[in-house]
Amino acid sequence: MAALDLPHPKPTAQVQPYFDALGLDDTLNFLEAFGGTEIYIASQPGNRSQVVTVVGYAKTRALASISHRLQHRVPLAKEWRARVYSSLGLNNTEIALKLGVTDVSVREYLRASKEKRWKNFHPDQLPLFPND
Repeated sequence: MAALDLPHPKPTAQVQPYFDALGLDDTLNFLEAFGGTEIYIASQPGNRSQVVTVVGYAKTRALASISHRLQHRVPLAKEWRARVYSSLGLNNTEIALKLGVTDVSVREYLRASKEKRWKNFHPDQLPLFPND
């Protein structure tokens, strides 16, 4: 998944440290593998480390160096991930399978996200991008 050249939704505060250390693709891989769990990231990881298997040795070391910024439990970040996957062109069914939720949940995540973007605008204000 080469997403570095594509625009994507800004990471949430919980995801930002992972994004800073791993980049978009490996953040998604990491959250898919460990989201919702408590994990220990060793500063000198071994070759058999599950984290090393998912993101590689150098990025595991990068995560270990910012472990003070990480929550104890890896976030699931389902709404953010749904928006990212949507921006990458995945359809709702594909997103649902990646998140382990129903397509109805995916539609709700994307709808709620769209509503959040527009809630700060005055109702009489015309949208800059009418089809968004």
